This record gives sequence, C-alpha cells and structure tokens, in this order.
Amino acid sequence: MSFNYLESVKKYFHQQKSLGDKTIEQLGEENLFWQYNENSNSIGVIVQHLWGNMLSRWTNFLTEDGEKEWRDRDTEFETVIKTREELIKKWNDGWQCVFDTLDSLKEEDLSKTIYIRKEPHNVGDAINRQLAHYSNHVGQIVYIGKMVKNQNWKSLSIPKGNSKEFNQKMMSGK
Repeated sequence: MSFNYLESVKKYFHQQKSLGDKTIEQLGEENLFWQYNENSNSIGVIVQHLWGNMLSRWTNFLTEDGEKEWRDRDTEFETVIKTREELIKKWNDGWQCVFDTLDSLKEEDLSKTIYIRKEPHNVGDAINRQLAHYSNHVGQIVYIGKMVKNQNWKSLSIPKGNSKEFNQKMMSGK
C-alpha cells in the first residue's frame, strides 16, 4: 500500500470540518455567539478567526506570503459575525479555500518552500501547521457546543460509556 500525503491530509481536514459542521448543526443561533466569559471566544469569533486565517494562508499558497497585507487578524477576535447564515457562509468559504488549494497541489509541490510572515516553511510543514491550528480551534468549537447543549449534546464520536460496545462492533466487522 502506497502512502499519498496530500490525500491523507485532505481526509483529516475534511474530518475537522465535519466535526465543526455537526456541532454547528446542533446549536441554535444564540449558542453560536455564547461566551463562557468576556475573555473567551464564542463559536462565532472562532469561525471569524478561522475564516481570516484560511483565506490568508491558502490564497496564492505557493506564490505569496501566507500572512496577507489585507488580513486584519485583530478584528477576527471581535464579534463581527452576527447571524447563523453569515457564520455558515464564512465557515464554508474558508474551508472551500483550503480544499481548492489542496486539490491544486501536486506531490512535487511538497518539496517547495513557502513563507508565513516571511518565515520559510516546507510545503508539507506549512500544511501540517494549518491542520494542527484548525484542529485546535475545531476542538474549541466542539467543547463550547458540548457545554451549551449539556445533556442534549449528541456525541460526535463514541458516546461516554459505550467504548466496549463500539470496539466489539468494530472488531466483528459489522
């Protein structure tokens, strides 16, 4: 079995988007803008930040610095998104930019050097950096979702207390 790095990372980026999608689907509009306290971010703010980062990092990925002059990172941490529709649009637009760029890359591009804030990165390392960054923030989105839904949360993986049953099912091939 051969290993295709680009296919592998695309799979994991899609998994992260799916976790966010499934969380957002469970939440009412008010939950998307809930903050634990004034120093924490709402899901809306996290999506705003991811959107800004995704557009900056993945637009002209191989030819321009990943920190675009037009990006206003500080504003990403303010409450800019006001509606569920706007949140979903930015969420999907950001991910589309990621996936379009990944789909355009070739194996030979992995040995190239790109820049983020003038710091050189091997293309593979730059992709891994973004996967780790997005996974961190998607984890925050899921955790906020679990907090606000409390007992009404629908698990996105193996429900608490069901590991043994899940493993038996997986091992039996059913």
